[in-house]
Amino acid sequence: MTDFVRPIAVEPRDGFRIWLEYDDGAQGEVDLSHLAGKGVFKAWDDRRFFEQVYVAPSRAIAWDADIDLCADALYLRLTGLSIGEVYPLPEAQPLDA
Repeated sequence: MTDFVRPIAVEPRDGFRIWLEYDDGAQGEVDLSHLAGKGVFKAWDDRRFFEQVYVAPSRAIAWDADIDLCADALYLRLTGLSIGEVYPLPEAQPLDA
């Protein structure tokens, strides 16, 4: 895979979990409870705010202009893949002396 995967849908779930779907067909839930109540994520204490999650034009998973999460990092958590499996680096080319 060489193109960035794109999130196409997100839905809030109970327990600070979100359900995500990506354009390559990957989908499932990601637990964000480890973030809840900390720093800017204190805003999630208001359940109505947490339920406003959306896919931002920048591809981020967002709640407002101040709270967003990297779609790529969430993809890795969802799929269990490593960054190298998703976005492999090109092979090094030998240098001419």
